[in-house]
Amino acid sequence: MQRRLAAILAADVVAYSRLMAEDEAGTLAALKQHRSQLIEPEIARHNGRIVKLMGDGALVEFASVVDAIACAAEIQAAMVDRNAAVPEARRIAFRIGINLGDVIVEGDDIYGGGVNVAARLEALAAPGGICVSGTAYDTAHDKLDLEFEDLGEQQVKNLDRPIRTYRVVLAGGPGRSAGPGGLSGAALALPEKPSLAVLPFVNMSSEADQEFFADGISEDLITELSKFRTLFVIARNSSFAFKGQAVDVKEVSAKLGVRYVVEGSVRRAGRRVRITAQLIDAVDDTHIWAERYDRDLEDIFALQDEVTRAIVSAIEPQLASSERLRARRKPTESLGAWECYQRGLWHLHQYRAEDAEEAISFLERAIELDSTFASAHAGLAFVLYYKVILGFSEDRSSDLAKALAAGTAAVRLDENDPFAHVALGRVHTAKGEHDEAIACCNRAIALNPNYASAYFGRAHSLWMSGRPAEAVLSHDEAMRLSPRDPLLWAFHASKAIALILLERYEEALEHARQAQRQPNTALWAFLPEVSALGLLGRLDEARTALERVHRLKPDVTCSFATQVLPISRTADREHFVRGLLAAGVPE
Repeated sequence: MQRRLAAILAADVVAYSRLMAEDEAGTLAALKQHRSQLIEPEIARHNGRIVKLMGDGALVEFASVVDAIACAAEIQAAMVDRNAAVPEARRIAFRIGINLGDVIVEGDDIYGGGVNVAARLEALAAPGGICVSGTAYDTAHDKLDLEFEDLGEQQVKNLDRPIRTYRVVLAGGPGRSAGPGGLSGAALALPEKPSLAVLPFVNMSSEADQEFFADGISEDLITELSKFRTLFVIARNSSFAFKGQAVDVKEVSAKLGVRYVVEGSVRRAGRRVRITAQLIDAVDDTHIWAERYDRDLEDIFALQDEVTRAIVSAIEPQLASSERLRARRKPTESLGAWECYQRGLWHLHQYRAEDAEEAISFLERAIELDSTFASAHAGLAFVLYYKVILGFSEDRSSDLAKALAAGTAAVRLDENDPFAHVALGRVHTAKGEHDEAIACCNRAIALNPNYASAYFGRAHSLWMSGRPAEAVLSHDEAMRLSPRDPLLWAFHASKAIALILLERYEEALEHARQAQRQPNTALWAFLPEVSALGLLGRLDEARTALERVHRLKPDVTCSFATQVLPISRTADREHFVRGLLAAGVPE
């Protein structure tokens, strides 16, 4: 292993994901021009070596830290002039971090702690700014005609010790003040639950009067996302402090104390409008979701409502999935109440007996850590409910009693949490108390009209209580609101049964098979297919479908199906069971 002391410069492009989403070809062309005309010549002039280019970033090695800082300062000063005639929303700006440290050399590449520190310093830099480590400052500060500002010791991700950090103060560049566009001052601590800022959408149209439409989208997103009790959403006035600035999501994260950032743009051409939106994990610097919406501009307020609802319904499940995966990566012994809750939900969505027990364990641990955590009680009710209907329960009455107690506690602790009302509603569904279940789900919808699980829960009890046509419509609303929901298999499977009760067997088959194509499916993705094929008289196919059911539950019977699906109307219950009997399911 070869080692050497080197000055390492790490750089990346501010808001690269947004720039690429809005104009991929233009962004790439501009970046290529900056590299060939400015960056590469300056690196060569200061005796540097480009180790690698990574799309929006670069890693450069210098023998002298004085050369490294001088090169960075020349590049950032030149970028001010190069951006002068460029619209603010289209400007390319760089963040640069510089460290003097030990590196491991492997061929033309370099690794090690010296490189990692440079990368973390780059993340601390403001757009157009430079941050250097204490070792770099100690060696170079008195050899350069530059001013440095001491930012103190900065604790950064994945490094045990804080980094002594200095900012290079550049004329015309990032100043020393701690306004909303700067990084002076300590970063705010992140809340335990997912924290989110919606930045003002950028008006890319030539018409200035489209500004209100772009602002309206942002404001509506803040309002609608705030209805999710599991989210911490920054208020409008704080988010809009960044309006008109070429900000970086890491800066937003530091200044507002949020993990996730939503940003987007609006562009109008004649009677057409294009809205782009994306969700970014600013702490991990990862792109989670992006979408583009092209619409005709007729009723501008109806369009604003439609796009807002579409974006909200996409963001919430993506955030939930991101939080579950993040919690899974943490060691069990270090989990707090929120992370135990998320781990519990992850196991819930595996729909296996062993995972149900793991989910219960994590959710009970979350409640031990915080007995007032309403969502943890609601999650426990949900797991116990699924344990019953998927046939994992050895004592159905006991598990439903525990689920009822957990759901009731969730609503008592936070009567404005839609998840709590839906969880309690699912328990009422399993107990055959469909009017109560529908009322719970309607309450959740009143609290948050974008909550897909509430429409699904209501639909489930609607067809069980003899209202399958209404159930189909409620299912459709759930799927429209959350087309990537982890419960999508259940949405399709439940709708399939409603369609069977309406004697629309071919449609039921299609939805049953859609359910089976989803990840992490469970027993009820397969039983509706068996019933529909049995009712169609396609018995060979029905028996083949039953073989798939037996892989999940070898002892499945009609009495099990009617016990865990307490259908109120005798005719409906017998209708569904008739298809199962025809396929060979024992009574």
